[in-house]
Amino acid sequence: MSLAMNREELMEYMKQIFPQVHQDFVVEELTDETIVMRLVVEDRHLRPGGTVSGPSIFGLADVSVYAMVLARKGRQSLAVTTNSSLDFLRKPIGGRDMIARCRLLKLGRTLAVGDVLMFSEGASEPVARATMTYSLPPEGSAAAAFG
Repeated sequence: MSLAMNREELMEYMKQIFPQVHQDFVVEELTDETIVMRLVVEDRHLRPGGTVSGPSIFGLADVSVYAMVLARKGRQSLAVTTNSSLDFLRKPIGGRDMIARCRLLKLGRTLAVGDVLMFSEGASEPVARATMTYSLPPEGSAAAAFG
């Protein structure tokens, strides 16, 4: 399946539907199979001890899969997370952006499942791994056309 939106269209759409946090996330790369997403780490993403917080890492995983679904399916802003699993593997490097490499394992009519590896920028070992499942609105429904 090819992309329904390119990188620029995806970034613009995310700015429209997430005006409160769109500046936190940048699509670095986008192909038919994968997306590389950056979390621009700022002080608000850090927890005591200077490391990136768990909720920030979860947000990166969630947004990465969501963005990949949008890139493939198009403007379906009402897709929702129905399940998630997140393994913290090692401490992130404080003060560095986080990079997520995401691929979809399944993209069906009603469900999408994505796998995400997250790294501190410049590090070769992953900080965390997540699997996220999304429920997609039925095709042709008002929810699917929203946006």
